[in-house]
Amino acid sequence: MTEKDEKFFKRLQATLRTEAHEHLRVIAAGLLELENRPEPPRCAEVIETVFREAHSLKGAARSVDLRDIESICQPLEGAFAMLKRQELILSPALYDLFHQSVDHISNLISFSVAERTASDQSRTSELIGQLGKVSREDAPQITAEKPEPAADPLYDEVLPARSVREVKATPYLPGEEKPILAETVRIPTARLDPLLLQAEEMTLAKISAAQRAVELQEVKRICNGWKTESKKYKDRPAAGRTPEWNEWLEWNEAQVDALQGRVAFVTQALEQDQRALKRMVDEHLEAMKEVLMLPAAFIVEAFPRFVRDLARDQGKAVELTIRGMELEIDKRILEELKDPLIHLIRNCIDHGIETAEERRRRGKPLRGTISLTFSARDSRQAEILVSDDGAGIDLARVRAAAIKAGIVSPEAAEKLDSQDTLALIFPSGISTSSIITDISGRGLGLAIVREKVEKLGGVVTVNSQTQAGTTFRLLLPSTLATFRGVLVRVGAHLFVLPTINIERAARIQPQEIKTVENRETIHLDGQIVSTVHLADALELPVRKNGSSTAKDAAAVNASTIPVVVLASADKRIAFQVDEILEEQQILVKGLGRQLKRVRNIAGAAVLGNGKVAPVLNVPDVMKSAVRSVAAVRAADTQKMPDRSGRILVAEDSITARTLLKNILETAGYQVATAVDGMDAFTQLRSSEFDIVVSDVDMPRMNGFELTTRIRSDKNFEELPVVLVTALESREDRERGIDAGANAYIVKSSFDQSTLLEVMRRLI
Repeated sequence: MTEKDEKFFKRLQATLRTEAHEHLRVIAAGLLELENRPEPPRCAEVIETVFREAHSLKGAARSVDLRDIESICQPLEGAFAMLKRQELILSPALYDLFHQSVDHISNLISFSVAERTASDQSRTSELIGQLGKVSREDAPQITAEKPEPAADPLYDEVLPARSVREVKATPYLPGEEKPILAETVRIPTARLDPLLLQAEEMTLAKISAAQRAVELQEVKRICNGWKTESKKYKDRPAAGRTPEWNEWLEWNEAQVDALQGRVAFVTQALEQDQRALKRMVDEHLEAMKEVLMLPAAFIVEAFPRFVRDLARDQGKAVELTIRGMELEIDKRILEELKDPLIHLIRNCIDHGIETAEERRRRGKPLRGTISLTFSARDSRQAEILVSDDGAGIDLARVRAAAIKAGIVSPEAAEKLDSQDTLALIFPSGISTSSIITDISGRGLGLAIVREKVEKLGGVVTVNSQTQAGTTFRLLLPSTLATFRGVLVRVGAHLFVLPTINIERAARIQPQEIKTVENRETIHLDGQIVSTVHLADALELPVRKNGSSTAKDAAAVNASTIPVVVLASADKRIAFQVDEILEEQQILVKGLGRQLKRVRNIAGAAVLGNGKVAPVLNVPDVMKSAVRSVAAVRAADTQKMPDRSGRILVAEDSITARTLLKNILETAGYQVATAVDGMDAFTQLRSSEFDIVVSDVDMPRMNGFELTTRIRSDKNFEELPVVLVTALESREDRERGIDAGANAYIVKSSFDQSTLLEVMRRLI
C-alpha cells in the first residue's frame, strides 16, 4: 500500500468511528427501550431498527477491514433476525449480553488495530462465542409450547413478561430509505472555542465605544457651557472694552462655534458607528453562541444505561424519564454539568428509591421513577430538575450526621426548620449512609454538585417530602462569559453583582432598619429580610463618620439608603451599598491560574472607562455576610456600654424580671421595672428612659399594646422598644414589627450577649 493510500485508509477509518458511534448509540437506545417492554407494535419497530443498525455497522466495519468488529456484528445481527422471526425470547441475561457486546465494540472502535491488546482479542472471541450460541442457524426454535426460560425475579415482579412472539413485525421494504439529513459540516468543537472567545472579546470594544459616546456628550456639554459664558462677556456694555478685547471675543466665539460644530459632528458619527458596532458584535456573538449551544441530549444519552446498570447492581427497578432534551445550553456549561447530574441520579438510586419489597409494603409501584427535566426560565436561565418518587430525606438522620461532623451543635440542630436541615446535606463530609461503599457514604457527592453549580454562576436547592420523594433544582445561566451585571459603589470601590442573583433594588429610610433576634432587618414585600452592609461582608476598612470623601458622605447622610436584595438557594439578604450605578453587559475575565479561588470574587470585568471591577461571587458573599454578623456579636459580648442608660423593664414574671434587671445592671445600666404594660406606660409619663424592654404576654396591657401606645404618643414616638417573648411564630414577629418595636428577641434562643448587643445598638 502506497503512502497516499495509507493516509486515505486512515481517514476512512476515522470517518467510520464517527459513523459507528452513531450506530451504537441507536442500538443501545433500542435495547433500553426494549428492556422497558413497550407495546407489541412499538417493540417490532425497535427490533427492526436495531437489526438494520447492526447490519449497517457490520458492512461499515467490513469496508475498512475491521474484521473483529465485523465478527461480533454478524451474530448480533443474527440474534435480532431471530427476534424478527419470533424464534427467540428476550431475557435479562440476553440483554446483558447485548449491552456487553455494544460496550466492547465501542472500545474497539476507540483504538486502532495496533493498540488492541491480547485481552481485547480474548474478550472479542468470548463474545462471538456467546452470541453465536444464540444466533446459530441450527439452534432449536423456541415456540409457544416450550417452557419460558427462567426469569429474573426482580424483572418478573416489576415487569410482567410480554413475549415477542406476540409481535407482528412490520414488513421491510427494500426501497425504503432513511430521511436525508440537512447538509452539515463536521468541525471539532475545540476549533470553535477560540472563535467564541474572540467574539466575546469584541464585547469589550462595544462597551468601550459606548463609553466614548458618553464622554463625547460630556465634551459637548462643556462646549455649550463655554459658549454660554462667552456670550455673557460679549453682551456686556462696550464702555471700557479695548479693540483687542473685542477682537478676542469675536475670535473666541468663532472658535467655540467651530469646536461645538466639530464635536457635534464627531458625536453623531460615533453614535452611528457605536450602534452599528453594537449590532454587529451582538449578532456575531449570538451566532457563535448558537454554534456552540448544544441540546441537553449531548450529555444525557448515556444516562438510561447508567441508571439501568446501577439499579440492577442494587437489586432495584428504576425507570428514568428525561424531558426537555432539546433545550440548548452553552457547551461549556453542559460539559461541567455531566458529573453533578450523575452524582444526583446516583443519589436518587442509592438513597431515594426503595427496594421493590419496601415499595410493595408502602403501596407504591414496584418500579421507582427518576425524572430529569430541562426547561428555560427565560432567555438567560436554564432550570434543571432531578426528582425521584422514593422515601425522601430523613431529616433526623441529616441532623445527626451534621452534629457528628461538627457542623452544628446539638442545641442549634434542634432549632433548625426543615429547609435549614435540608441545606445541611451539601457540606462536604455529610452523609446519611450507614456504611461507606463505592457509591455513597463519603459525603462528597452533593458537595461536588454545589461547588460545580456555584462555579457556573448558578444555585442548587432541594425539596423533600417523607415517602413522597426528593427534588433537586439547579438554576444556571444558559451561556457563560457575557452576562448582565449591576455596578455598585462601596466607598471608593466598584463591584459588579450578577443580575441573575438580584431579586430587587430599592431605597429605604434609615428608620426602616429594625433589629430582630440580634440581626438588622428590613420589611420588604411583607417579609422580614436580613440586611448587611456590603463593606462588612467584604471586610473592607471600617469607614469613620460614614466615608472619606464628600461624595460618600453625601450618600451616607442622604435620607434614603440604597439596598440590593440578593438571592442564592433559598436565602435572601439585603445588602446596603453607597450607590447603585447602572446595569450593563459584562465580560467576565478569570483571575489567572495564580488566583484560581478567591473568596467572594468570581472574576473581574473591564468597564467601558478602562477601570477594572471585581465580579462578586454571590453565594460566597452571602456566607461572608452571615460570618460578619456572627463576628460582630462575638466582639460585642466583650464590650461594655460607653455610658449608663436608663432602661424600663416591663415583665409580669418576677423571675424573668429579676433576671433581666441583673443582666442589665451588671452591664452598667440603670434599670427600673414594671409589672405589666399599664404600669410601664404610667412610669414613662413620670420619668425619663432611654429604652423599654417588654414581655408580650402580660395582664392589663400586653407588649404589643404597650408598643402601640408608645408609638402613638408624640412624646415617646422615637423611644426604642425591645420585645422579649416566648412567642416565636412568624406571625407574632411580624405583629411586633408592625406595632413599631425596634427589636424582637425570642426567649427560647435568648442569651445575655444578644440582649446587651441590642442595647448597645439602640441606646
